[in-house]
Parts: sequence; C-alpha cells; structure tokens
Amino acid sequence: MDLSPAIATYLTAHNARDTERAIAWFTPDAEVVDEGHSHHGTDAIREWLGSAASEYTYTTELVSATRLDDERYDVVQHLEGDFPGGVVDLHYRFTLRGPAIARLVIEP
Repeated sequence: MDLSPAIATYLTAHNARDTERAIAWFTPDAEVVDEGHSHHGTDAIREWLGSAASEYTYTTELVSATRLDDERYDVVQHLEGDFPGGVVDLHYRFTLRGPAIARLVIEP
C-alpha cells in the first residue's frame, strides 16, 4: 500500500506501543480527534497515545489504505480486543503537512 513514511512509521510505532517514536511524526501543532475528543499539540497527543495504549488490549490488522490527494490518506484498520463491542473497523484519516502528520481523525 502506498503510505507516506510518516503514516507507515506512526502505525508501526502505535501498534508496538512506542509512544515516543509515534509522536515524532506529528507537527508541533497537530490535532488528533478520537472518540469525539480533540487533542491539540504533541504534549496532549503523547498523553492520548499513552492512555489509549494502556486502556485496552487489542490486535490490529491493516485492511486498506487510500491516498485521497497529496496530503490526505484514509487508512482502515480492523481491531479486535477487550474494548466494548470487541470488534471494530476504524478509519484513520490522516492529513499531512510536509513530511509530518498535522491531523488525525479516528472514527468508524
């Protein structure tokens, strides 16, 4: 799949629960929206990554990745774990600025 290095490395680091490696791919003013909550800036995103990684145990499988234009990608991941419902397909909607992630929206 044709993913930017930022997205590919972020996904690998996030799945490995390597917060520092994952956060390195965000712009300083980046925003992550997950479960209806916005996290602005790398400090808030670092906190979100740490809590998201520890709240539940789950496995992920990359289902698809679509490059929408030069800056936007839609990545679908299949998750199974001990979270409510146990199974979900989530869209990870990335917006890049240069080589880094400026925005990430995670939603069904």
